[in-house]
Amino acid sequence: MRRSERIALISKTLSENPNKIISLNHFGQWLGAAKSSISEDLNIIKDAYKTSGQGELTTIPGAAGGVRYRTKRSADDINAFLKDLSSTLQDQKRIIPGGYLYMTDVMFSPEFSSIIGEIFAQLFIDKNPTHVLTVETKGIPIALMTAKALNVPMVVARRDSRVTEGPSVGISYVSGSGQKIHNMSLAKRALPENAQVLIIDDFMKAGGTARGMTELVAEFKAQVVGTAMVVATAVPEKKLVEDFTTLLILDSIDTHKGLIDISINNKLM
Repeated sequence: MRRSERIALISKTLSENPNKIISLNHFGQWLGAAKSSISEDLNIIKDAYKTSGQGELTTIPGAAGGVRYRTKRSADDINAFLKDLSSTLQDQKRIIPGGYLYMTDVMFSPEFSSIIGEIFAQLFIDKNPTHVLTVETKGIPIALMTAKALNVPMVVARRDSRVTEGPSVGISYVSGSGQKIHNMSLAKRALPENAQVLIIDDFMKAGGTARGMTELVAEFKAQVVGTAMVVATAVPEKKLVEDFTTLLILDSIDTHKGLIDISINNKLM
């Protein structure tokens, strides 16, 4: 097999298995090449990732070592993507009666959700999350793509417990905006004790749902290592969760003029 063919196959494998350590022996046996040749291939790939700013390849020493690919975008690339995302969301046709913003198509778009997931993974990977948690339903695609980029399981909190998921832990929480009581549950087997949990959701207004997920995590004797939203409203400025990250800030929706004001979170990078 020619080197160009090996590099193509190795790159594909690495990109499909982010944050996973793959041994050089695996590539050698699979591609029928010496370990020294695989090392040279990986150096070429590593330099290409570094030059393009499209990823990071790290060599892990030791008997259980190998190579690990992590998604890594430049600040300019992230900023350009967020400009495109905010422009898409500012279409006046997205205004729903009552002053709401239609985002479902964007959240369920493979193109948008995969890049958002990679950005969240890049922002929180140093926190070493072991699980990604979201609440049904619109946050699921974003959380799934984040979990994929981190190579960790995703778990979904339900509004109501499901008999098909076995025994569950449930809580009641108060929504920050409407001050209404809601229920949230998670299967007992979904989170192990001492899990390091990254909370992901599509939208935050006052933070009631995020706080509910935080309280639910505590019931499992696990720890929240980060909370991230795609969009958070500027008002109220003080949320029910103190420490969170948002990609975009919804400043206002003018239903009469058909104007949506969304800005990039300049504290992000």
